[in-house]
Amino acid sequence: MSVCCAWRVCGSSCATRCPRRHRYEPEASLKRTRCAAEGRHGTIPGLPEAGPAVISVVVPVHNESPNVPPLVAEIEAALAPCVDELGAYEAVFVDDRSSDDTLAVLQDLARTRPWLTVMAHRNNCGQSAALLTGVRAAKGPLIATLDGDGQNAPADIPALARRWRELQGSGTGPVLIAGWRNKRQDTALRKLSSRIANGVRSSLLGDATPDTGCGLKVFARDDFLALPWFDHVHRFMPALFRRAGGRTESVPVTHRHRTMGKSHYGVHNRLWVGLVDLCGVMWLQRRAKVPVAERVSG
Repeated sequence: MSVCCAWRVCGSSCATRCPRRHRYEPEASLKRTRCAAEGRHGTIPGLPEAGPAVISVVVPVHNESPNVPPLVAEIEAALAPCVDELGAYEAVFVDDRSSDDTLAVLQDLARTRPWLTVMAHRNNCGQSAALLTGVRAAKGPLIATLDGDGQNAPADIPALARRWRELQGSGTGPVLIAGWRNKRQDTALRKLSSRIANGVRSSLLGDATPDTGCGLKVFARDDFLALPWFDHVHRFMPALFRRAGGRTESVPVTHRHRTMGKSHYGVHNRLWVGLVDLCGVMWLQRRAKVPVAERVSG
């Protein structure tokens, strides 16, 4: 079995293991270490003290060096004005063994941003494994995810977080708010293939989600960690949340052209793997039993 290890780039090492395809390795240790001057929060003059994170923005990245600085700046611009409403925030970037200087850029940015945590994989493990590493490392009970290519707009996070709170307060069970790129800025071929894939997936899985591939999602940390894990799980989160008795809702979000870097996904490398995983999720759905229980005494 190929094993991918993750560690924090500032502070003591971490023995967190990332799973490879359809394997799950429990984490051995996950101490919190933020990258800041002297390794402590608030030691840089002029930086405000903040309480414990309430919302954690998790961003998997692989060879996204030019996209990282503007994305970090946008996250801060989107969430800093909302601290009184949404609570303190943090960002957890997970470098999936980039071959460019993405990790070095992140380290440099983290030195002056105590709300930024950087995780690094020792091996390339893929987007789902990086997402798992980031959610595990997150301190906030509420998670927002973004793709690292800059096509998702961090400015949409507050609206999704507000909607999550509304739904969570109106019922029980897991809640997933998924971004919906209803005005996609992609090539005609990619838009067509995505439309077909989403249609097939929705028909077979009944996930009631028009755009499962959008990287912008909001959900509770504990709900995500309770899902069955497999490689490419990020493509099937709505179906898995509904399998667990949860609710999903799609909210239109901004989608932008990729202006820097190169896409890591193509039509063919998503098609065949997606078909195999689709069959696996259908198998999980058929065997799901969601108990409805009530307390009768005690």
